[in-house]
Amino acid sequence: MGKLLKIAFFFLIGILLIWWSLHQIPPQEWDKFKLSLQHSRFWIIIPVFFLLGLSHLLRALRWRLIMEPLGYKPGIMNTYLAVLIGYLANLAIPRLGEVLKCTLLSKYEKVPADKIVGTIVAERAFDVFCLGLIFLLALTLQFSVIQTGWNQLRTAPVAASGAPNHTQLILEIMAGAIVVVIVLFFAFKNKLTKVVASIKNIFWGVWAGIMSATKLKKHNLFFLYSFGIWFLYLFATYIGLYGTEGTESSFATAISCLAYASIGMIITPGGIGAYAYFMAKVLELNGIDYTLGLANGTLQWFSQFLIVIVLGGLSLIILPIINKQTK
Repeated sequence: MGKLLKIAFFFLIGILLIWWSLHQIPPQEWDKFKLSLQHSRFWIIIPVFFLLGLSHLLRALRWRLIMEPLGYKPGIMNTYLAVLIGYLANLAIPRLGEVLKCTLLSKYEKVPADKIVGTIVAERAFDVFCLGLIFLLALTLQFSVIQTGWNQLRTAPVAASGAPNHTQLILEIMAGAIVVVIVLFFAFKNKLTKVVASIKNIFWGVWAGIMSATKLKKHNLFFLYSFGIWFLYLFATYIGLYGTEGTESSFATAISCLAYASIGMIITPGGIGAYAYFMAKVLELNGIDYTLGLANGTLQWFSQFLIVIVLGGLSLIILPIINKQTK
């Protein structure tokens, strides 16, 4: 029950952001939004498809590197397909994919799931570090743009009708989220003892996986894979900006879009609602009409959603087939 409430909460945030994003479009701008989507360069999805597909392959290769110090070296194909299925699962339930891909790899490669869950923790920690570098790079290249956005958010006036401004609405959402967390805590606190006991049972396995990242034999290759993953993300975002008329932008703008859109991918399942909204706001700060920016963000989000559906769906079919043939 607790998991279902958590999932429903994050989907509710995504739906709220979709409504909020569309609500920002003035009535007279709706035709422009529709036309921008209708006349999108949908062929852009093809190069983005290959770029993101390659980034997922590099992620699988990097994951194998982290597992090596533990004495495990699963097959590249099984690892890649498990990663793709993990992305597919994350569209439905946040973070389910991280557990599922470990379970799949444990099943087909005979590696202990508890230890490779630890490698996922280590991998995600490094991704947070990389995202921090992207933010620093965006701040360096577009300091005035980001400063303007912050000032607009901080000093946004309250409407004459007394309606709350964006800052107030964000604070209200955060306050509501805190209340929900507190209610869930007291509702399920009796079950926390069992949860803590379960966590203790797998703690050392997870810790071993995390520590494996400090014992890498191929540090240079690990950093090369990491650079490749984020560069492909950035390049895909840059190409995606050419998907709609009027949103073509510089590489520096693409860096800012990637930084904030990545936050959107984290806070809602698959980035629903949040991804397009953050893209639109960053492009607006770079002088691009909000309506056009939202259309581009919607197109880019749909492209990534479609890629995960296609590759993840194919992986679900292929994974058991190739392992059956191997046996």
